[in-house]
Amino acid sequence: MANFISRIMGNGSGTTSCMSLILVISLFVNHSLEAQRTRGGGELHIREIELGYPAPGIPFYHFKAELELPESSIIEVEAAVDGKVLRATELRREDEVENLSKPPLSERPPSGYSMSQDGTHYKNPHVIGWVKWQPGQTYTVKLSVRMKKSVHASNDDIIIAAERKVTAPSGAEVFDEAWPKYKSVVVSETAGINRTDEPVEVLLAFYPDEALHLTREIRVVAVNPGTHALEEVASQVYDIQKFLEEDDLAPDESGDPTREVPLWMPTVTSRVAFLASVPAKSSRVFLIYYGNEDAMAKTYQTDLRVQGERPGMLIENNQISVVLHPESGHLDQIVLKSKPGEPLFHRMETNGAIHWNPGIYVPPRAWTHTADWKPPANINSVAGPVIATNEMWDHLRGVPEVDASVRYEFYPGMPYFISSTCMRINETVNCLAMRNAEIVFKRELMTHASWYDIVRDSIITYNVSTMPDLTDIKMEADVPWITFFNEETGIGFAGIQLGYANAGIESRTRLLNPFFYITGGPWIYWARGLSHPFLSSNMQQVVPALKGSVFSEKWAYLIYEIAQGNEPYAPVLEWQRRLTHPLRVQLVEEVDDRVSKTVVEIFMDEGRSGWEERETGKHGKE
Repeated sequence: MANFISRIMGNGSGTTSCMSLILVISLFVNHSLEAQRTRGGGELHIREIELGYPAPGIPFYHFKAELELPESSIIEVEAAVDGKVLRATELRREDEVENLSKPPLSERPPSGYSMSQDGTHYKNPHVIGWVKWQPGQTYTVKLSVRMKKSVHASNDDIIIAAERKVTAPSGAEVFDEAWPKYKSVVVSETAGINRTDEPVEVLLAFYPDEALHLTREIRVVAVNPGTHALEEVASQVYDIQKFLEEDDLAPDESGDPTREVPLWMPTVTSRVAFLASVPAKSSRVFLIYYGNEDAMAKTYQTDLRVQGERPGMLIENNQISVVLHPESGHLDQIVLKSKPGEPLFHRMETNGAIHWNPGIYVPPRAWTHTADWKPPANINSVAGPVIATNEMWDHLRGVPEVDASVRYEFYPGMPYFISSTCMRINETVNCLAMRNAEIVFKRELMTHASWYDIVRDSIITYNVSTMPDLTDIKMEADVPWITFFNEETGIGFAGIQLGYANAGIESRTRLLNPFFYITGGPWIYWARGLSHPFLSSNMQQVVPALKGSVFSEKWAYLIYEIAQGNEPYAPVLEWQRRLTHPLRVQLVEEVDDRVSKTVVEIFMDEGRSGWEERETGKHGKE
């Protein structure tokens, strides 16, 4: 080639020789590139590429590219945006492009990049990557594809690449550039109910250097699926936990490396609660922004208010007002604000609270309930615009062998609150009664009870104002809902069961005829008898509550105006459907640059991991 160029240069005059040289070099370069493409199996074509807004199917600002490979192949793909290589991308077959109005079904977490063996053959794959683009700006996206004959990389692999410039949409504005990072949450409604300002909670994990000022940095915004506009929603950051210990990568005693990458990274976790509006049977994207060290704390205004000193606090919103007992912190009085002159209370026996349990009776010791705490040894409370909580835990008074906890959660604009209770048997005790979920009112405040009877498959309404004292009305232990109401005042109080579980570590739980029941006296109450020989035919026989047994409950307690007509409990049915079908939450995060490209696991015993010499078939051909 050099001799050929010399001959041309020597046979012509200046201008002609230069033009001839340029033509020859151009032909040579094109020939060389063509030869490379031929040896490399052809060209990579980017059929289409665009920068897109977050949608449930791709819930982040992204690029999406449709590629055309010269032939079907096992592949690896790497993407770079303006020269910065993305830590991870999503690779989807053409037939895997889903409805973007719903969350994606599949993903490959970063731990899978080094372990999974993708033997799929791709011909026209779609590649998706995170790009925090700004409206109207142009970005250069380079895509490199390693074409392989097997799932393992080799020197015979062919690497082809292509790049395109792409301009971001100039429509809806994105969030303030001062917030450099965000996490995405897809919230889905499944019950066919339009949700407005419904409380949602998500647990998030951060690296310590990104979590210096979470309580004032975090902002939550809703993405409008039609206009792509962002709307900031009320949010609350709380329960921040820090694990700052680093993995020790120092060499072992022989000087050999212990491992190449850390098993864990120091991590800060935090709960974030926010108010979500999601139409029936749909999904919406919420972006949680953070990382702005100069952000000022923001106060969101809702109708949720907390006053007083714990444990005896006053919590209210525009629907209800709740007073907690000044000694035990248990539910003591509740008022429906549409009927302020008709408070509900008990105050007839011992502690006088409405909510009594968990509780246990281990004679000759006194019958004890969590409502008998004066006060509990541990109290934790949270107050904010989205959630207010009061949590208490201690051993049961007089029975140190048994620990218990009671937690309440209150929200803005809601006529209910959530109660979670747990009881743990640390040492076996022999008891006449073990109960939970007890709600007690002054007898004259209620005239009727209704509940769904699973055995009879019907709703039963019972006149409790005329029932004889100490007569038990029984139902199944897992009754889905139960309510007291007063036909004259028009007020009802309902329990909607959200969770009920009994388990044991050392042995199975021993429960004698568990059931739910209503009984009356100077009070009217419902309760769950977990193990209740005290109400059996042989009321002085004892049943052991065995060491390691755990009993937990979760209820929504609703106060409401009864409906007119034959179904005064109708509001309970509506709220039961809503509360037993909560909004579903799916967290989607960008893979951080510091995430290792290999993963290390510690196994209990020496042996094969299951991945050795594994062969993956060439499945999924297009």
